[in-house]
Amino acid sequence: MTPFAEHFALGIKDLLPMAFAECAASVDKGIDKSAIQAAWFGELGTTDGFPSGVLADALGLPDIPVTRVENACATGHDAVRNALFGIASGACDVALVLGADKLRETATKNMLWEWEAMTRDMAWDYPLGLVAPAGFALHVTRYLHESPATREHLAMVAVKNHRHGLRNPKARLRFELTVDQVLDAPIVVSPFGLYDCAPQSDGAAALLLVAEDVVDRYTDDPVWVRGVGLGLDSVMHQHKRDMTTFPATVRAAERAFAMAGLTPADIDVAEVHDFFTGVELMSYEDLGFTDRFEAHKLIEAGVTDIGGALPVNPSGGLKSKGHPPGATGVAQCVELFEQLRGQAVNQVDGARIGLAHNIGGPTAVAGVTILSSN
Repeated sequence: MTPFAEHFALGIKDLLPMAFAECAASVDKGIDKSAIQAAWFGELGTTDGFPSGVLADALGLPDIPVTRVENACATGHDAVRNALFGIASGACDVALVLGADKLRETATKNMLWEWEAMTRDMAWDYPLGLVAPAGFALHVTRYLHESPATREHLAMVAVKNHRHGLRNPKARLRFELTVDQVLDAPIVVSPFGLYDCAPQSDGAAALLLVAEDVVDRYTDDPVWVRGVGLGLDSVMHQHKRDMTTFPATVRAAERAFAMAGLTPADIDVAEVHDFFTGVELMSYEDLGFTDRFEAHKLIEAGVTDIGGALPVNPSGGLKSKGHPPGATGVAQCVELFEQLRGQAVNQVDGARIGLAHNIGGPTAVAGVTILSSN
């Protein structure tokens, strides 16, 4: 993956080759581009031109089918999921998955705020102005009301992830925070202060997926895709019966665990959606890592710290690393690849099974991917 940053001088056409070059260099036995039979490209929007054509031109891959995938913040995971299905169907043996976005480019910097403009002149009951921070804040506000969790627990998530991201050279916000700094920061939308929110960023990430019967051509130490899941829920908050959970995450996790034949207790390391701190906390419950309304106990006890029983976001998460939506899910899998091969910057001892998760929409779609080292 590229660093996640404000790449004002680089377009997607520049970022894609950077991510692909690093991906190709990580293949133990090497990979020739001619071996790649198909590509899936996750991205929300680009001013560089037709997305699939941009990828084909930027990487010099004009002869293979390229499929563009968009599914809010779950875009990267859905690109992995679709590439997996392409391989499982027998349509291809070697697939490239890339994710990229440029939210800090002038023309697209307001991408995550477009709903406000889209609904400004509508007379019907669409939730006017329900942009991502506000949408997630409705959930987290209700969660804080019904559970023992407090804003201090949200701040502890930010402190943890910034501490993890400090050592990640590709993270955008590489500095530590204190709980008091998080609590004293300006409010973006209650209960989120400035340091409860991940920075919009530019970046790209790439993965190479291959079929089991050809994997030994490329490595003797593969990381296996064990399960994928996509979950949906209503985008309309007035249709949600319980604001203290994200049903899309629950459904995605159930499908991924069922495919993998695993349970939440089997996970050694996780990259969990923390676009806003409270979302990570609530997701502990939706992913099955703890019981309902007990997520605060995990953060209090240091369970999700590096060195804890279940480290979450050792990369720094979206909160420290940044969040170009099309790239994020792919980048989470890159982090888990390194963890499961024992090569991560913040290595989790004995990590064998990893889970990655994103939710967006806001709150309407979630993707979960489970990887293992054997």
